[in-house]
Amino acid sequence: MNGRFLLDTNILIAIFAGDPNVRQRLTQAAEIFVPVVALGELYYGARKSTRSDANVKRIDEFATSCAVLECDLDTARHYGLIKNHLRAKGRPIPENDIWIAAVARQNGMTLVSRDTHFNEVDALTLEVW
Repeated sequence: MNGRFLLDTNILIAIFAGDPNVRQRLTQAAEIFVPVVALGELYYGARKSTRSDANVKRIDEFATSCAVLECDLDTARHYGLIKNHLRAKGRPIPENDIWIAAVARQNGMTLVSRDTHFNEVDALTLEVW
């Protein structure tokens, strides 16, 4: 396995949990990226936790060690296309996941997630770790 991978929030949580399968797969990847939207979801989870300060610090440290991809005008265009297609199919997925899929499509990356609803997004390469 090799290639350019964009990690969904559930994969980031697996990394924090020390999931050996995910860690092993990461060592085989050529390039790993994290969408800023996934970091936002992690920060939200940290803020509502009982260990808020420690969890935020852990995410801060992690975020400085990885390549974070932000959203821009091109991302917004992909988002609009994806969301409209999902609406037309009658197969909505969570808003943040549409943004994450848009970042993956925009950058020609394989999205790594454990969420099967990403299968509804056309022209998205997906791997389940």
